[in-house]
Amino acid sequence: MDWSGRRVLVTGAGGFIGSHLCERLLHMGAAVRAVVHGNMKGNIGYLSQVPDDLTKNLEICGGNIRDGAFVRDASVGVDTLFHLAAITSVVYSYSNPDETIITNVQGTLNVCNAARHEKVRRLIHISSAGVYGTAEDGRPISETHPVRAHNPYTASKLAADNVTESFHLSYELPVATCRIFNVYGPRINRFLVIPTIITQLLKGSDLKMGDLSPTRNFTYVDDMLTGFVRAAEVDAMVGQIVNLGSSRAVTIRELVHIIAGLMGCEVKPQADPERFRPVRSEIPRVVADSSKAKQLLQWEPAVSLEDGLQRTIDWIKAGGYGDSARAS
Repeated sequence: MDWSGRRVLVTGAGGFIGSHLCERLLHMGAAVRAVVHGNMKGNIGYLSQVPDDLTKNLEICGGNIRDGAFVRDASVGVDTLFHLAAITSVVYSYSNPDETIITNVQGTLNVCNAARHEKVRRLIHISSAGVYGTAEDGRPISETHPVRAHNPYTASKLAADNVTESFHLSYELPVATCRIFNVYGPRINRFLVIPTIITQLLKGSDLKMGDLSPTRNFTYVDDMLTGFVRAAEVDAMVGQIVNLGSSRAVTIRELVHIIAGLMGCEVKPQADPERFRPVRSEIPRVVADSSKAKQLLQWEPAVSLEDGLQRTIDWIKAGGYGDSARAS
């Protein structure tokens, strides 16, 4: 599909994944309207790192997806809509359940209403594999795996998924849902596990971690973007939910040793009880089954874990989080 000149809206555009998506779409020739959470300082997040030669086709809108009128205005004339904006922290959701649920559910409802009103060609709704919880019987998690509201965050994401599905079934809104597993790469939140490991090793401090036993799939951000774009292009995706995640699963302990090896460090990670996640929010084993995405979208990750981690290390070492993250 030719993206040249297409008007595309991206919510959550200032964040880690959203900023990369905007940059990818701009490279493909789209005219991108980027929605960022409005604030008095005019902070546009990682959109500030979009190359200057691409910004001529970038329009930035500050506001709140909880404001239906704002979302409606931002969606005028849009051909394709990627909905990424959400509160994404499980831990935060425990202490702020009202904000999490209102933002993620009402915000998605506002996006669906706007998309319906504008008769968009495709709405790509970004969901979370967290709705599945831990893999039952240790088997890879497919789209038919049971879902459950394990915490306020996953409750909000399940509700948002149901809102988009209801708009597809009730109003024939052309929605495609991507449930994403752990994503990493440059611009990733510095408090997540991969940058936590890298920044501690760069400082030469003892590596203190939370629980080292959980198993995760880590997918490089560029591969995830490819899945989003293909979901917007393939007509068979309308009304479907697909998992996007690497088939390679590693424990956090294994992840530590891979990163240390790439950085030329010897490490003995210490499990620090103060860094353990609340028992209710920890998921022991997550293993993705993305065979449906391979079938429908011809999608599978192209970047190996080692290559993606090296790119992330290089970005952090170059000052991605400021001077404090650089090697001394």
